[in-house]
Amino acid sequence: MVDKGDVAWMFISTVLVMLMIVPGLALFYGGLVRAKNILSVLMQVLVVASLALVLWVAYGYSLAFDGGNAWIGGFGKAMLAGVGPSSTVATFTQGVLIPELAYVAFQGAFAAISCALVVGAIAERAKFAAVLLFAALWFTFAYLPLAHMVWAGNGFLFKLGALDFAGGTVVHINAGVAGLVGAYMLGPRIGFGRERLSPHNLPLTYVGASLLWVGWFGFNAGSALEANGVAALALVNTLLAAAAAVLVWSAIEAVLRGRASMLGAASGAVAGLVAITPACGTVGVGGAMVIGACGGAAGFWGVNALKRHLRADDSLDVFGIHGVCGIVGAVLTGVFTAPALGGTGAADFDIARQVAVQFAGVGITLVWSGLVAFLAFQIAKRLRGLRVDHDSEREGLDISAHGESAYEI
Repeated sequence: MVDKGDVAWMFISTVLVMLMIVPGLALFYGGLVRAKNILSVLMQVLVVASLALVLWVAYGYSLAFDGGNAWIGGFGKAMLAGVGPSSTVATFTQGVLIPELAYVAFQGAFAAISCALVVGAIAERAKFAAVLLFAALWFTFAYLPLAHMVWAGNGFLFKLGALDFAGGTVVHINAGVAGLVGAYMLGPRIGFGRERLSPHNLPLTYVGASLLWVGWFGFNAGSALEANGVAALALVNTLLAAAAAVLVWSAIEAVLRGRASMLGAASGAVAGLVAITPACGTVGVGGAMVIGACGGAAGFWGVNALKRHLRADDSLDVFGIHGVCGIVGAVLTGVFTAPALGGTGAADFDIARQVAVQFAGVGITLVWSGLVAFLAFQIAKRLRGLRVDHDSEREGLDISAHGESAYEI
């Protein structure tokens, strides 16, 4: 049975995820960089996402979801061979189907935002051509295998029992680790640690964060693949976790610094959204608020204390928020899915075993994504060079790389 309500919800969810990318993520990142680099960030997010969407149709969907083995799919649906208006895919309810083209589009948007997230870690100094080459390689050899392992019925982590409702490992930890590797390999921006590299337009960042939160309802609730109670649970959990994280991040800033900042509150919202992503469809509202609160605290630690220890110029804190909060959310999913804690797990749910499985998923993602990112950046370095020259970086990438200026002086 194909229900028109489910189909409509998947269309809306896909549009909401695209809202997260352009304009949401682009504006969030754009406001955080200096004025001379905003167009370069907008351009990188837009073009990287577009590249991922084209590659997704060419071979990505097939490698992620068509047959294969425990690690990767096959090429049977390359260029969407056999996928048309009448083809369907199963949902999580026996006998309920949705059009396969709707599923292709929805999952394609996930792939697009995953690749675009990495841009934030290497902002303000990476060559445009190198960014695109890296994105193509990382998409092929990191995103697709992990999407298959976690979400395909014959995937290794799926069969192991790993829980990742909407992409904590596949999207956030995956992109966070790749971004951290990129930050190390490109090196710090000129003036890092000596000059103020302050955000140039925090209202833009606020607008971007707001669009991310709105779009995240499609990201999380859409992952139910149906307009049903599970989607409603994911939507409510997405609402509450982000709110809890905003409050916790703001409270920590107020205690430690004497005042709460708008940037901190916006970052807290994103941290809570990242943390709840793997758990949104399987935990209760109490668990969601706890996970969101933990995400807010973990994100604050990630972009402050951890960043200093790592000594990497992760420009826009991709690892500090997406990597750290993704790990926290993935692990806590194994705790709060337990029925005794309000989750939807089976009656014999074993927290210790599930947490061990969650750690396995996190570990595989960290190692595999980190290795692929390192090799992909090495290839891009040899073929294109990774970063712009000193003068171009000082001038700003808007002018030096794209010949445009965002603001008239």
